Amino acid sequence: MRTEALTHVFQTQLSRLRTWLLPWRCLLCGAPGASGLDLCEACAAEMPRNRSCCARCALPLPVAAEFCGECHRRPPPWDAAWAPFRYGWPLDRLESRFKFGTDLAAGRTLATLWQREPMPVERPDLILPIPLHRGRLRQRGYNQALELARPLAAVLRIPLRGDALGRKRDTAAQTELDRVARRRNVRGAFEVREGMALPAHVALLDDVMTTGATLAECTRQLKRAGVQRVDVWALARAPGR
Repeated sequence: MRTEALTHVFQTQLSRLRTWLLPWRCLLCGAPGASGLDLCEACAAEMPRNRSCCARCALPLPVAAEFCGECHRRPPPWDAAWAPFRYGWPLDRLESRFKFGTDLAAGRTLATLWQREPMPVERPDLILPIPLHRGRLRQRGYNQALELARPLAAVLRIPLRGDALGRKRDTAAQTELDRVARRRNVRGAFEVREGMALPAHVALLDDVMTTGATLAECTRQLKRAGVQRVDVWALARAPGR
């Protein structure tokens, strides 16, 4: 108990020192940050929460509903989805800076925002970030899904494995493709590592979910490997398919 108390005191003092040396500053407008974020109160309030959405694919809906029309007609291979934000202004600006501009401060801010959102789905036994191909990883320097997953897993106290899934081949950027082409693009691109023992319930984690093609392909591979339930988690859900 004494050790825990000392750790808490140390972390509090470290946080105060960091704030004194590097005060929080809004990444969007430059105003002073608030609530332990590099966002001011006004910009933080504009973050587009995804409160009303489909429980199966997290598609934003005008009114609350268990499933959207598409999930009624053709359910995705995963079992539930959690995307606490909609992909829109001003979150999309921070996401773009983090993913393509090597802005790790933006990534840290997005991760903190995600940690503060209530988790509406059952807790999985393991979190698996969507992997990058080694060539893309060398080019970018980090996997944005893994960087978002690490602090979230720590806060939720859920184990994280960044090596359970592998990307067998590099693929064209999904942003350049339509829905049908996205499915073809990622078909057979992922594999579960040989000899990997996985629990019955896992969560696949990505930064942004658009059509869900990548998440669907990874889900199929996991279920073929014996996983019984796969949830998909994304920081943000694009409003269209």
